[in-house]
Amino acid sequence: MADDSFHAFVKELFAGMGPVQIKRMFGGAGVYADGLMFGLLAEGAVHIKANDEAMKAALRAEGSGPFVWIPQNGPRKGEQVDLGYWRLPEAALDDPDEAVKWGRKALALAKAKAAAKKPKAPRAKRAKR
Repeated sequence: MADDSFHAFVKELFAGMGPVQIKRMFGGAGVYADGLMFGLLAEGAVHIKANDEAMKAALRAEGSGPFVWIPQNGPRKGEQVDLGYWRLPEAALDDPDEAVKWGRKALALAKAKAAAKKPKAPRAKRAKR
């Protein structure tokens, strides 16, 4: 499936969540709602944020697995890096209501992670000389 048609399919799949944006990045794309990335499009598959054990267990029970990135160069070359995204269950690809259910769970995880981040301390202003 060409990127544009795949992106349109994903937007339609998650339309029940409200406006969804897709932003290209590296070799794939991020799926965003409410300004937060909750999905990842890579290797022709839809992945959703699964950075807690309960979500991973639920996805595992549906036959899903993690997206693992293997850098081709740099200090982590050849290392298997778990980015915290798991493949959307197959059944959800044919059922927008099911996809939205999973998408909302993934978005809730993204919101919780964003809320847990410490706000950056304001930079001290330099005195003018």
